[in-house]
Amino acid sequence: MEKPKFTTREMTNTAIAAALVFLATYLIKVPSINGYIHLGDCMIFISVLVLGTKKGALAGGIGAALSDALGGYTNWILPTFFIKAIMAVVMGVVVYKVLKDKRFAWLIGAIAGGVVQVLLYTVANGVMYGMASIIESFIGDTVQTVSGIIVAGVIIAVLDGSGVINKLRMKMAQ
Repeated sequence: MEKPKFTTREMTNTAIAAALVFLATYLIKVPSINGYIHLGDCMIFISVLVLGTKKGALAGGIGAALSDALGGYTNWILPTFFIKAIMAVVMGVVVYKVLKDKRFAWLIGAIAGGVVQVLLYTVANGVMYGMASIIESFIGDTVQTVSGIIVAGVIIAVLDGSGVINKLRMKMAQ
């Protein structure tokens, strides 16, 4: 019998991470020029570190899209799902393929994924609302991404220093 591609444990762990992304996006909102700034990106970065690239991307896309759906930003559900998932994949590729086993690979991966996210949201804003929205989108999305990286850095430093990140990775891999 062939092993299922996505076990019940993996599905559950991904769903929990998606819920954390949703909560950090939906509950922690700071109004900004073109919407709001949230800490969902922080949880996406941590999800990629704990779950890996694919499951972290799925958790990030689902959690953020669900926040848009329930928060009244229905026109952003699909763009958000794909943009957040792509951000997570970029981070995962940097962390697990390009800079494998390097000390600050997560930070470089988060920055690379964040840059891609800002660019994709800027383009999406331009397409959806016209060229005039590009500057405010770029500024707001940059502040949000940098905030997510900073908060993730603090949380990751605490979790890594206490060995929790490695314990979570091992637990998720079982």
